[in-house]
Amino acid sequence: MVLASDSRTNAGMDHINTYSKMYAFDMPGARSFVLLSAGNLATTQAVINLIERDLEQDAPTSLNTVAHLFEAADYVGNLSCEVQRRHSGGSQRSGVNLETTFILGGQIEGQAQELLLIYPEGNYIAAPPSKPYLQIGEIKYGKPILDRVVRPETSLGDAARCALVSLDSTMRSNVSVGAPFELAIYEAGTLSLGHRMLLDVDDPLYIDIQQIWNKVLIDGINALPQFDWEAGLQAPSAGG
Repeated sequence: MVLASDSRTNAGMDHINTYSKMYAFDMPGARSFVLLSAGNLATTQAVINLIERDLEQDAPTSLNTVAHLFEAADYVGNLSCEVQRRHSGGSQRSGVNLETTFILGGQIEGQAQELLLIYPEGNYIAAPPSKPYLQIGEIKYGKPILDRVVRPETSLGDAARCALVSLDSTMRSNVSVGAPFELAIYEAGTLSLGHRMLLDVDDPLYIDIQQIWNKVLIDGINALPQFDWEAGLQAPSAGG
């Protein structure tokens, strides 16, 4: 399982903030969860604080006690709704949107790994086997890449590279998405997050992926069949 996120929460001419949108909760050998967020930062941070509080205090319901991943999604969704209700009075009057959407990925011992999208209303859906990925936040620019490449048989390495290319394409077209990018790799059955990395725009690996992808796109366009009417066209002379 591959999970990827950007870190830009506000974008404007004079005001850009970066915060992690990826949160890992590992209980090695028993269960492993990764939570991605998109939406109101205050709601997200409050939900994460409540999750961490429940783990620290051995609460009756927590990521450490749920028996199934869908119960973990219910738990996170309920916390999100609780936070939104708690702060909704003044925010409604001021027009502030408190909604946050989450992606929850992970595995509990003895069960299959799963990927779930949790809506601001608290309900959720699972990634379908035929299209094994989910997106939240700004999705339209990077989605075509995922649609064309990601399949159930796609390797973890290819899926991770595809996720980075998808984020890079989105960043190029929308200022609300920006580096550094976070990447987490979970291998089914390990019950522990194997790899996690942070890639900024000046990271050599990210630069290589970006440059090679740009070249592949240009070479691909140049290799496409020409139209009949192009045969008679001449390139403009240097003098115009």
